[in-house]
Amino acid sequence: MAEKTLNTEPTQIPEVIGVGEFAQKLGLPVTKVIGELMKNGVMATINEQIDFDTAAIIGSELGFEIEAEVVEEEVRPEKVKMAEGEGETRPPIVAVMGHVDHGKTSLLDAIRSSHVADKEAGGITQHIGAYQIKRNDRWITFIDTPGHAAFSALRQHGARMTDVAIIVVAADDGVKPQTKEAVRHAKEAGVQIVVAINKTDKEGADPNRVRQELSELELVPEEWGGSTPMVDVSARAGTNIDKLLDVVLLVADIEDLRARPDGPADGAVIESHLDAGKGPVATVLVRNGVLKTGDYLVSGATYAKVRSLGDFRGKRISSAHPGMPAVVTGFKAVPSFGDLWRSETGEKTARDAAASMLRREQAKTLGVKKIDASQLSAAISAGNVKELNVVLKADTQGSLESLQESLDTLRNDEVAVKVVSSAVGDIAESDIAFAKTAGALLIGFGVGLGSSLKALANRESVHVRLYKVIYELTDDLRDALSQMLAPEVIETVAAELEIKGVFKITKANVVCGGTITSGRIEPKLRLRIKRKNEVMGEGTLTSLQKDKQAAKEAFEGETCGLNVATSIAIELGDTLEFFTVETKARTL
Repeated sequence: MAEKTLNTEPTQIPEVIGVGEFAQKLGLPVTKVIGELMKNGVMATINEQIDFDTAAIIGSELGFEIEAEVVEEEVRPEKVKMAEGEGETRPPIVAVMGHVDHGKTSLLDAIRSSHVADKEAGGITQHIGAYQIKRNDRWITFIDTPGHAAFSALRQHGARMTDVAIIVVAADDGVKPQTKEAVRHAKEAGVQIVVAINKTDKEGADPNRVRQELSELELVPEEWGGSTPMVDVSARAGTNIDKLLDVVLLVADIEDLRARPDGPADGAVIESHLDAGKGPVATVLVRNGVLKTGDYLVSGATYAKVRSLGDFRGKRISSAHPGMPAVVTGFKAVPSFGDLWRSETGEKTARDAAASMLRREQAKTLGVKKIDASQLSAAISAGNVKELNVVLKADTQGSLESLQESLDTLRNDEVAVKVVSSAVGDIAESDIAFAKTAGALLIGFGVGLGSSLKALANRESVHVRLYKVIYELTDDLRDALSQMLAPEVIETVAAELEIKGVFKITKANVVCGGTITSGRIEPKLRLRIKRKNEVMGEGTLTSLQKDKQAAKEAFEGETCGLNVATSIAIELGDTLEFFTVETKARTL
């Protein structure tokens, strides 16, 4: 055991700490700490990180008492409660959710008189966006959440940021899987639900059938004695759009939505990306306080000094009030979609808070690898799972997170997608170099690839694929993984024969004879040698004779002579089981 040092005061360290910093806190040479780590089976250099438990064990071995630093719990916006009547009324924040192609984006088009759907690849909303409209001199903030199944993570975050969820259901199509998923997310987030039954002007529309299906999800219409407002609308014809907005405002009045106008601002990140000219850019939603140009704010493991603010129309603004979406520049790194943010008093406070969060995030992933129920990670480590390495580049942080979540589902106990690198922004030369080194497929989602980089990728034999619609990406990768699956081996028993005589045995062949008890045999068939129902070995029928003449086949009930290629000594009374083997391609 290492020589103990007498220390009366406990040494406080964070959840994760660098080896060099740990040695400095203990007042010991770093070589002594590294040596003690090695004795305990931890190979770490001066710059590597160790978790608290590891540091506590090593510290104890060296005679130190280690304590965890007391970290103040982060004050999250949803934890801030106001007394009744406190604060000021703020605009309701509304998420539009529902099944793909049920008209969510078209409904927003009708509401804000724009044409987002025309600009979207495949007609599917790919990113989250926020907009404000005015109805009867009152503002309403809309969050347009993506509708495709692969964006369930975005949709879930979207519901958690909102006060009211408008669930859009097509009157001619009814409740679908994503409708149920959207309802579940809204209920889990505790938001008020308003149903917009869309496409009521289409042939085959049946709003009452939709109401019945929604009732089965415990969403009973108000007109049926329930508590869920439902409005029949037509986004295409503009029918009942104002009525829908009035219902949203009525729900907001009942909820008495209020915000704290003074003090530190806080809210959530609803989109983020890397802009070539502006650097990291985030769309944020303000929940409390007033966000101003020049403010410092912390979001997850990054922070910003707000360099500029823009509204949902792209117009520069000097401040953003509760309920407003705002585009923020000045972040040190791209913040994560769905992260909560808060303003801080100065740069040092913001930087320290971001660093503290980074340490906490590192602590979650440091140490023992997470293993899922099927032990997939362990199987990959053991080399039992074939991996398709992927370098992933996306246009926004929201897309990147959703893609990673979707690709994580493309796996079974034999094959898996492994994202070896992921980042926001256009494909760069370094991405091609990394993909070559890792033997990876380079995938770009909503990003560009210049002609010079395309030529470089060709020279380096790096396969690059660009996509704008997520289901095309996942379909292609599913096909690629299917090709990596070992084919299914289908074995069929063709015949059985009982050995009646053995005439010659060598190291590689047996000449014998017998009667076929079932099926049909022919030369080249594979066979098993069974003795008292125990398989002794295998062989191949090299030639066949009937009536001392070479034969191409023999059938049930016939007696024949056999030349079997095998190293197993066949005995009188053995059974030969003949079988065929074919392979069939499998799909994931």
